[in-house]
Amino acid sequence: HVVLHINAEKTKKLSQHEVVERWLAFHQAPSLIKRFVQGDELSESEAEKCCDMIEVWRERLMSISWFMRLLNQHIASEANREDKCTGHFWEGRFKSQALLDEKALAAAMAYVDLNPVRAAIAKNPETSEYTSVKTRIESLQNGKASAPCLFPFAGNPKENMPDGIPFRLMDYLELVDWTGRQCREDKRGHIDCRIPDILERLGFESAEWFDTYAQVERGTMVGAEPSIKAALPLLGRKRLCGFRIPAS
Repeated sequence: HVVLHINAEKTKKLSQHEVVERWLAFHQAPSLIKRFVQGDELSESEAEKCCDMIEVWRERLMSISWFMRLLNQHIASEANREDKCTGHFWEGRFKSQALLDEKALAAAMAYVDLNPVRAAIAKNPETSEYTSVKTRIESLQNGKASAPCLFPFAGNPKENMPDGIPFRLMDYLELVDWTGRQCREDKRGHIDCRIPDILERLGFESAEWFDTYAQVERGTMVGAEPSIKAALPLLGRKRLCGFRIPAS
């Protein structure tokens, strides 16, 4: 599982050289692009072809399908090297969901970060290998406010929302820790009296939170009903579908 944020505005503002730099981190450069990077003089037709190629790459940098394609290639390559074999690693195509509001985002992030705990291969978030929450905790322990390569937490501003996850990091860590304690098999049915404040801010009752958390993979869209209705024309849908979170 992976929770992605597509920063389309930032991608559109990248210079041509910045687009090329990002794309070539995973691909071989065509000879024309090599000349462009080196600053060689190009003919008008070559410059036009170069620009067209770069704009295609710019679109792909905003594409979940291309992200998953490259991730799949990397994982398959590593797995085949370890197992001394060839072929695809995943049997089917990936599934994606649109997370339409803060409630959906919090539930999906907690669900993904607690995967190892639910699978009983980790005792707590800080020992959950290959999770964002473990990386964030390690960054805090090293005196860093934000983990490298992860989208930062922006807090709970009333206005002028900055670029980042709309929660406080410490609130989120408290939520993940609390949720992990409740979903343990020997704690089934037990609700801790110290419910994190973040649930109240998001408008969740504890039972509603666990229902959302447990069913976050249902449907192609996750959010409160007003969020889903607003997203339908943007996603080319006409009917309400997906998992509807109770409105606060």
